[in-house]
Amino acid sequence: MNAPMTHDVFRGSVARAAGYVTSAQLRGPQYRRLFQDVYAPAHLAVTHELRCRGAALIAPEQAVLTGRSAATVMGVPLAQPHDLVEFVVPEKYRFGPIKGIHVRRTSTKQEESRPWNGIRIARPWRVALDLMLRLSPRVHSWVRRLRTAVPDVDAFIRAGLVSLPQLRQRLRNRRNRGIRLARAALSLVDPRAESLPESDLRVLLKTSGLNPVPQYSILADGHEVARLDLALPETQTAVEYDGRWHRTKRQTRRDKIRRRRLSAEGWRFVIVTAEKLQGDYERILSEIREAQSRSSLSRSGRTRTLRAFSACNATSSSAG
Repeated sequence: MNAPMTHDVFRGSVARAAGYVTSAQLRGPQYRRLFQDVYAPAHLAVTHELRCRGAALIAPEQAVLTGRSAATVMGVPLAQPHDLVEFVVPEKYRFGPIKGIHVRRTSTKQEESRPWNGIRIARPWRVALDLMLRLSPRVHSWVRRLRTAVPDVDAFIRAGLVSLPQLRQRLRNRRNRGIRLARAALSLVDPRAESLPESDLRVLLKTSGLNPVPQYSILADGHEVARLDLALPETQTAVEYDGRWHRTKRQTRRDKIRRRRLSAEGWRFVIVTAEKLQGDYERILSEIREAQSRSSLSRSGRTRTLRAFSACNATSSSAG
């Protein structure tokens, strides 16, 4: 008969010592191993929150759940079920390495977190900071780290858990390793983006010298007739991310009708798919430059036509 302690995440060694389970049972189909010496009943769905609670059983009490893990626990699903569970621990403590858990040793204060499942969980502003500091500078380029950090913080702020003014204030006098990156990321944050890939695409353009406007509204008679993921209004160039849901017949038809109508008004479109965004970004930038060039030529042609028409009218009038 199972004890209540084995109905949720539990330490295998503790359950065995108490006589609730045997080693053979832990190896059998009744239980699922989450981490070394951490198990859960096999019928429980594996979510990231479940794995966070499991990791809390083997983390020191000074450990702070943070980053994508804390965001997911707070209702912003930035981590997939089997992503690494993210902790920070004060620099004087050591924890790990443990497969499935990522630990970053850094300065942290008691007021930056609160109690949670026997350990601590970062407060929202500290979660946002750790989202910006989670990638090692030795492994990833500056732009790649910005393209990872900014979308996460966009989504976190969009959920209403923390505000940009709060984050600016909190980062003002910080001295954490990587704080320059965090400040650069914060300068690029814009919660108007409606998805992580849209944010990623915006950061790519911004770090390449472009200045796109997210969720750009096109108005007619004071009413919104269309909205663009990203727009470069000065050249009437639209850059849009088409995710999987855009591939349905209904959405594909709607996109074609909308883009055809706006193209007639002088807009040029660059469509970015997941494959493009994950690939060579120079291809995206090349397509944008080409679209901007075509847009400029088109506007120049319209201007010459209007001038010629005006000159013709002026000649006719004077001749009369």
